Amino acid sequence: MTISKPRAVIFDWDDTIIDSWGPSLKSLNTTLVAMGEKPWSDDEARRRCGPSARDIFQQMFGERWQEADKIFFDALRSLFRAHLPVYPDVEPVLKTLNDNKVYLAVVSNKRGPLLREEAAEAGFDRYFGKVVGAGDAAADKPDPAPVHMALEGSGIAPGSDVWFVGDSHTDMLCAANAGCSGLLIETKPPPEETLLAHPPLRRFRKHSDLMEFIDGILRQ
Repeated sequence: MTISKPRAVIFDWDDTIIDSWGPSLKSLNTTLVAMGEKPWSDDEARRRCGPSARDIFQQMFGERWQEADKIFFDALRSLFRAHLPVYPDVEPVLKTLNDNKVYLAVVSNKRGPLLREEAAEAGFDRYFGKVVGAGDAAADKPDPAPVHMALEGSGIAPGSDVWFVGDSHTDMLCAANAGCSGLLIETKPPPEETLLAHPPLRRFRKHSDLMEFIDGILRQ
């Protein structure tokens, strides 16, 4: 299937821009144990994660979700305090798109204030027109609401020329729900069966492969 030259590219954040799976899983299991639940295996977490922490914890713990939420984000902040694990090959992707006047944004299910704090710490906030996290829009991914918020003021409407680059089935579902083109970066490949309903238009093993694809399509 052909893919349109992008007018805009929306990026997920965790495991797309930063390598956060290990710290996130550790923080999640710290939370589950503290709340009296069994920890999740890596495979179970890949199947069940994708919704925002708020949505997961509300579903699991009901009125106690805020207690779980605080444990999780305190643990995650502690792990990221010393080092924000940015993928080393991701900035050339952002710079090339920005230099070619492609509108860039972030849509993540990480809580909005923490997401913007991390984007600023990485020095990447200068590339993005909007950084939209969980709780910022009327609903979180995979609802299309945060995509619409990310594009507000850009003059660009969701369509095939808006790429959504992410690492999860939730990102591909969000792209489909918003009418955008979903591209999968395989930093932590989701179970194949989760991609069947809304498969990505392109898949990339690493950021340098994505960079090569972008270079080619921008020359068209």
